[in-house]
Amino acid sequence: IGSSRKYEEACDIYVRAANMFKMAKNWSAAGNAFSQAAHLHLQMDNKLDGAINFLDAGNAFKKADPQEAINCLNQAIEIYTDMGRFTIAAKHHISIAEIYESELLDVDKAICHYEQAADYYKGEESKSAANKCLLKVATYTAQLEQYQKAIDIYEQIGTYAMDSVLLKYGAKDHFFKAALCHFCVDMLNARLSVQRYEDMFPAFSDARECKLVKKLLDAYEEQDVDAFTDAVKDFDSISRLDQWNTTMLLRIKKQIQDDESDLR
Repeated sequence: IGSSRKYEEACDIYVRAANMFKMAKNWSAAGNAFSQAAHLHLQMDNKLDGAINFLDAGNAFKKADPQEAINCLNQAIEIYTDMGRFTIAAKHHISIAEIYESELLDVDKAICHYEQAADYYKGEESKSAANKCLLKVATYTAQLEQYQKAIDIYEQIGTYAMDSVLLKYGAKDHFFKAALCHFCVDMLNARLSVQRYEDMFPAFSDARECKLVKKLLDAYEEQDVDAFTDAVKDFDSISRLDQWNTTMLLRIKKQIQDDESDLR
């Protein structure tokens, strides 16, 4: 009894110290103190308190040492998955993915953590939370030219959205992105996929996104860079194309220009 009392007192002292370091904006020292408290909690078999202190440590380290923040968040995740609390684990996988995105600029690792979060959310039947993570995966895999993986995700989420009253309107965007990924790989495949999306989801035919892809396919077939550029400009003047769409469209346009110069 006496030794566990000592551990508890030590934990309290570490947490108090950590909070004072936080007030002084000494983030590394705060992170270290929270981390010490977490390890003591684990020695006393207080797993949940340990996990909470690892999260506190992670949040402090985020401001000073992103890699150490990830280590602490991973330790918290391990405890939560052992306890079967997968929704909380998923949330912290997203936090790690965001550190890789914005601080460490490691897209491959960010993708892994978004995928892990999506898996846990799916297992807990949180479909829309899983889809949010998968859309991040698709965004990055397409940028890395892993188009097939991105296509699978966009088609899966587009199909899910078109059957939902609330999400139906967004389905066209997912199919549009899938079509652009197809287009980056192979023009004929892009044509066939657009037809398939129209068959599956007739509302897609009336969408400006669908009309744009068809115009671009025609321009591509004619090897007409000007027609391609005009179609994109017309679309963009009414609804702005985001950075991702612009990147994909530039890749496709470059293919036409390269083909043109090959023919000369």
